[in-house]
Order: sequence, then C-alpha cells, then structure tokens
Amino acid sequence: MAILAACEHLRDRFLLSLLAETGMRAGQVLGLRHADFVSRSREVHIVPRADNANGARAKVRSAAVVPVSASLVRLYSEYMHTEYGDVDSDYVFVNLFGGRIGAAMTYPAVHQLIGRIAARTGIGFTAHMLRHSHATGMVRRGVPIEVVARLLTHRSSTTTSQTYVHLDAAGIREALRRSGAWQEEDAR
Repeated sequence: MAILAACEHLRDRFLLSLLAETGMRAGQVLGLRHADFVSRSREVHIVPRADNANGARAKVRSAAVVPVSASLVRLYSEYMHTEYGDVDSDYVFVNLFGGRIGAAMTYPAVHQLIGRIAARTGIGFTAHMLRHSHATGMVRRGVPIEVVARLLTHRSSTTTSQTYVHLDAAGIREALRRSGAWQEEDAR
C-alpha cells in the first residue's frame, strides 16, 4: 500500500495500519493505552474514557474488542522497541518527533500526518476513508453485516449498511452468488 510505504516513522505506519486493518475511528486509536493492546491475544480493547488528555473520544458506551493480525502485533512491538523506547506515557500514540515528547497525540497531529502522506503520494484520503474502505472490503468478501457492525462498534447493523456499504452491481451479483441465491451461470 503506497500510503504505508510513504510513512517516515514506525509510529505513523502503525497508526495508519491500525486504522486501515480495524476500521477504528481516529478517536478510538488516539485514546488507546498500552493495556488496551493485548499482543498475546492479538486484540485491541476500545475503552470509553472521559479523561483522555488529548480529548480523544471512543464513541462507545461500553468496552469493545477488535481482533488484529499477527503482522499488526509485530508492527506494534517494533514501534515500541525502535521509536517509543523509554517514553513514560500510558498512551500508545504520543509525540515523538516534535512538541512535548511523550504527550498524547492529538486529532490535529493525525490530520497533519495524513496531509503529509497525501502530499507525498498524491493520494487524497482521511482517517475516516480508511474506515469506509475497511467496512466495504469486509462486506465484499462476504463478512456478514452484523459482524462488520460489531467490529466498527456500531449499535445497529442498519447504520453500517446505510453508511459504509458501497456495492456496485458487480458486488451485488457476487454477494448473491456467494450466498447461494444465484448459481454460477446466473452470475454471468
């Protein structure tokens, strides 16, 4: 992915990888504490907190758990050992290269990072577009909408299908074929 290749720092590559792989909201990612990233279980816990120093909001009423890949766990570990080092902070994403080192990263910092990557690659995107792409990709691969809704921490699968599912005719045809509603010759 050109966006990830354009990242100059592991922190940035990990942040964008986490957004793209999980469909998490920027506020959910910015509010992560180290205890929320459970490497052994390959999962991230999204915990609603009112006291985030950076104002990050999880937009959930109760804690949620999102599975992550082994490669994302490795990237987190590499980031911790290579760049994060001895920084004394509970937050996963912190200022490492400017500002108050160790302070929780903010929404404007993420927007600036995305702006730099967009300028470097010529690919215009937002953190929320990574969420949309993740959700649409899961639906196209046949993941049930209820599962996608749960992963996106939506209270209703209706919200998920109305907001994030962008299927064209070919996508609808493929979903019908996968579900068994159409036979192979009907899909042509």
